[in-house]
Amino acid sequence: MNCYLLLPFMLGIPLLWPCLGATENSQTKKVQLPVGSHLRVKRGWVWNQFFVPEEMNTTSHHVGRLRSDLDNGNNSFQYKLLGAGAGSTFIIDERTGDIYAIQKLDREERSLYILRAQVIDITTGRAVEPESEFVIKVSDINDNEPKFLDEPYEAIVPEMSPEGLYRLTVSESAPTGTSIGTIMAYDNDIGENAEMDYSIEEDDSQTFDIITNHETQEGIVILKKKVNFEHQNHYGIRAKVKNHHVDEQLMKYHTEASTTFIKIQVEDVDEPPLFLLPYYIFEIFEETPQGSFVGVVSATDPDNRKSPIRYSVTRSKVFNIDDNGTITTTNSLDREISAWYNLSITATEKYNIEQISSIPVYVQVLNINDHAPEFSQYYESYVCENAGSGQVIQTISAVDRDESIEEHHFYFNLSVEDTNSSSFTIIDNQDNTAVILTNRTSFNLEEEPIFYISILIADNGIPSLTSTNTLTIHVCDCDDSGSTQTCQYQELMLSMGFKTEVIIAILICIMVIFGFIFLTLGLKQRRKQILFPEKSEDFRENIFRYDDEGGGEEDTEAFDVAALRSSTIMRERKTRKTTSAEIRSLYRQSLQVGPDSAIFRKFILEKLEEADTDPCAPPFDSLQTYAFEGTGSLAGSLSSLESAVSDQDESYDYLNELGPRFKRLACMFGSAVQSNN
Repeated sequence: MNCYLLLPFMLGIPLLWPCLGATENSQTKKVQLPVGSHLRVKRGWVWNQFFVPEEMNTTSHHVGRLRSDLDNGNNSFQYKLLGAGAGSTFIIDERTGDIYAIQKLDREERSLYILRAQVIDITTGRAVEPESEFVIKVSDINDNEPKFLDEPYEAIVPEMSPEGLYRLTVSESAPTGTSIGTIMAYDNDIGENAEMDYSIEEDDSQTFDIITNHETQEGIVILKKKVNFEHQNHYGIRAKVKNHHVDEQLMKYHTEASTTFIKIQVEDVDEPPLFLLPYYIFEIFEETPQGSFVGVVSATDPDNRKSPIRYSVTRSKVFNIDDNGTITTTNSLDREISAWYNLSITATEKYNIEQISSIPVYVQVLNINDHAPEFSQYYESYVCENAGSGQVIQTISAVDRDESIEEHHFYFNLSVEDTNSSSFTIIDNQDNTAVILTNRTSFNLEEEPIFYISILIADNGIPSLTSTNTLTIHVCDCDDSGSTQTCQYQELMLSMGFKTEVIIAILICIMVIFGFIFLTLGLKQRRKQILFPEKSEDFRENIFRYDDEGGGEEDTEAFDVAALRSSTIMRERKTRKTTSAEIRSLYRQSLQVGPDSAIFRKFILEKLEEADTDPCAPPFDSLQTYAFEGTGSLAGSLSSLESAVSDQDESYDYLNELGPRFKRLACMFGSAVQSNN
């Protein structure tokens, strides 16, 4: 056998041995690996994925170590590095397998290196195993600051203009907090190193703000204050961006923040009319005539087209407004009825009636002296017959419904007639009160029981108004101490605030009410007597049950019929005639009825009317009703209570002989008889 054919097989056994051992024992040989490396077994190699930070300034930066399973001390093997970057960017210690970076790396230029390693037998100079690849990744550091694009890239930033700035629009009706657009900067770093923050650098109006979306790394421009197209239709602001996380060792890479310019155009919308003031207050004197001027309100269309404005007053019957905003009165005003009016004035655009705005208008009604003073209450005084001269009998005061700028002051005097009568006098206390005094000794109750004094009260208004008020003074029979039962009674009634006329009216009302009650009770009692006449004495206490349901022979099962009637008025039992003979006799007698028929007919009609109108009347089929016919009636009782013969035993052929009036009855009973047969 050729030895060269066995050499690969012999060399492959040591290479496969770790894999076989791992399969059988589920264990691998522990090796020393650099920190941060990833263990991998391939073709007998224990190799790693290495990481090296970018921008390292050292001339020789240790990357990691390669090691093969065949390395048992490294006495007969050496490592060789192959691939792009080997020797120029990375070198390997042939004895130990340590890899070093010999120049500064930049992740943004190249982030990944794929190299190959080979183990060579020193004695033979030949590779003892196939080449093995390994990876060196360049780690990112925050060595780049975010920047805005100098030129537009519409696929990414459509808002960016060809001049390299952003153009955004906002409606003047947009509320605060509205997002009006986004801006974006770019950072060559990755991960946490690429996180950024946006802010406003220049915005004198302080109308806008920028917040950062940390998921997309975009800057969101929001409206901070409402805008007005008519006031300012465009804005220009500058925004800047910076990294969110920057280590102090890397601050040298972040010397200047990147900025961009944003132009914002305000879009015009149709706005409702705008009043010149937030509210209006007008004053007008009371008692002014209809159509008096109150005030003027004004509103304008804030849009450029300047639509004419129409005005209206909401729910007011006292004021009116024309198209010029002039408010006038439609009725005379009275401050004592209403001192203030709260109006709502509405302005509507003529070209667009949907554009409406309202404003409150307050109208104060000013006072004029149009009400004369009057007594503050109703006075009814009394004086004793034996009263002396100069005795105080009453203290009076006055009120005025007018509003006064100064404090009210009233003046009290007697009328000219009462001054000349000299029975009473008045003294003004100069504090809006006055006292009434007697001006003579002794009064006569029989000759002059009541005095009426006219008192003049004037106010201090401009012009001054005067009213005449009447004071009633009653003369009382008093003892020497000035107190009698009569005067005490009158004083009590006065303190209770009652007048004699009121008391009399109350007593009359009470008497009328009681009279109505007695009359009602009397009528009810009389009705009961009519419903139960003298014949009701025939009833006895031996009635067991009677539902009073109506006619029918079965009603007799409820009580003893014989006990319902007394023996004195019980009809005499007559020899029963044939039915036809009895009815013929009654028919002939009915044709010969004399003057008593009118009385009988009247009685029957009264009973029918009473039964129809009175719900408390007894039923027709009662003994009371039918027994009232009397014992002398040839027809006997019409009530079913005393009927002893069944209708089925009777023959009704005689009905055909009574004439056309009984034709219907004969037909009914005749058919019944035939059906029974």
